[in-house]
Amino acid sequence: MKYDLKPWKAPKAAGVPIRMMTAMVGHPPLGGALSNLLLKNLGIPGFRQVEASGAIPFRPPRPAEGPAASYDPEPLLKQIAGPKAGPGSVFESAADFTEAYRANSTNPEEVAQLVLKYTKDSDELEPPLRVFIAQQAEDVLCQARESAERYRKNQPLSPLDGVPVAVKDEVDQKGYPTTVGTAFLGREPAAEDAEVVARLRRAGALLVGKANMHEIGILPTGLNPIHGAARNPYDPLRETGGSSSGPATAVAAGLCPVSVGADGGGSIRVPAAFCGAVGLKPTFGRMSEHGAAPLCWSVAHLGPIGASVRDVALAYALMAGPDPKDPNTFDQPAPVLDGFGQQVVSGIKLGICTPWFEDADEEVVEACHKVLEGLRGAGAVVEEVELPDLSLLRTVHTVIIVSEMAAAHLQHFRDHRREYSTVTRLNLSLARRMKATDYVHAQRHRMQLCAQFDAVMQKVDAIVTPATGCTAPLISPKALKTDESNLTLIDRIMRFARPANVTGYPAVTFPAGYDGRGLPIGFQAMGRSFEEHKLLRLAGVAEGLVERKPPQVHYRLLPGAPE
Repeated sequence: MKYDLKPWKAPKAAGVPIRMMTAMVGHPPLGGALSNLLLKNLGIPGFRQVEASGAIPFRPPRPAEGPAASYDPEPLLKQIAGPKAGPGSVFESAADFTEAYRANSTNPEEVAQLVLKYTKDSDELEPPLRVFIAQQAEDVLCQARESAERYRKNQPLSPLDGVPVAVKDEVDQKGYPTTVGTAFLGREPAAEDAEVVARLRRAGALLVGKANMHEIGILPTGLNPIHGAARNPYDPLRETGGSSSGPATAVAAGLCPVSVGADGGGSIRVPAAFCGAVGLKPTFGRMSEHGAAPLCWSVAHLGPIGASVRDVALAYALMAGPDPKDPNTFDQPAPVLDGFGQQVVSGIKLGICTPWFEDADEEVVEACHKVLEGLRGAGAVVEEVELPDLSLLRTVHTVIIVSEMAAAHLQHFRDHRREYSTVTRLNLSLARRMKATDYVHAQRHRMQLCAQFDAVMQKVDAIVTPATGCTAPLISPKALKTDESNLTLIDRIMRFARPANVTGYPAVTFPAGYDGRGLPIGFQAMGRSFEEHKLLRLAGVAEGLVERKPPQVHYRLLPGAPE
């Protein structure tokens, strides 16, 4: 099968040109010709001519053993063992916090005070880091006092009790607004936690604030002209990736070892890769979406970003499992972590489509090949695979996600059109120019593509690629006020992300090294449905192959940590 994924090509624009383009596309009589040109750049006219035969209903395949009767995370929490982080890691893990609390070298109240202080300090930098959209000191300190009291009684609730956790501002946290990165949503605070946040709260996690994000999660760069762009701690002049920009920045900057992200098209994995963290997008329906902003229902996933694989595994164990309030979580097998902490991956088959794997910047490809060889040395079997039409898949994903976002914001667009940032307004206006038949056509093709990927996944345990086609790009100064339209860059960033959202397969991103500028490089493994445990096992082994390096901006919350 011939590799057919060609780069998107279109002029990039920011500042005055993008404002003019947005105004024209949004003008009903005059915008048709320009809209048609932009849709042509996305390949929509040609896509409409590709015959489809699939049905519409979508769900990842279920294992033969069937659904679990119930799920208790406690056995998994006890099972998580092994190295806390890779060699030379400078990141404080959840285990470092709980060990410090038990040793009385610090306590959750002192840690909470430092998180609040360093957040303020980070926003006074030039440029500011802009990690959080909202942070309530009284709430953070109240949680910390309760956690400290549990440690005094030797009754912590879980391995995340008192551990700082940031929540993406797409996900409800009681008492906080959920702005979804906009200027007009979140006028009233959320009345209750989203289910994944509630599970972390019940485990005693110290919820330290609502983290920044790309406006409505519509692009993978992480820029936000409304709340300010979150900055990459490895180089604050560069992008974090998005849309979970704040959660990844919070972890990389040392403000927490775990954060809650959301992923409709790489939005956990891209920022994790750009910021040198670990990111897990679970299987579609593995984690409840109850309490997450309705943005892109059929490709949306919540999941953790962490400083280490162990941190991500802890959060996964607590966040996963059925929820009566979300039908997509029904009928899933119980989460497991079989083999976690083992330093071998004997017999695990990794599929590589070499032309796709190597369709990235040279330093990215070199680092990822090195990690792949390390996994081979740890017992993995590497096999060449042919993949379905990746060019078609790119268009299918684009049509589905932007159509669902446009539908989610029908009323908001009518009432608050001028309050969106320029590029978000452009993208929503363009999405509204697509047809209902485009969406149905894309969903039919999606089922064909899923069947083809399922056939490949019968032969291998995971498909491996780089996480992104490049390392973190420089932020264009013009884009800070308007965001930026840059299809070529977006395509490079998302090159390896889309299949996991289209198929619903789980995927994990973990550090693979650094480029010549010291910017992180990410490696991705996409596995079979509900086999997150194999991906975390792979990531745990790979973590021992890569020496982690400190970001330019990095804070310490625990005493006695090396500088």
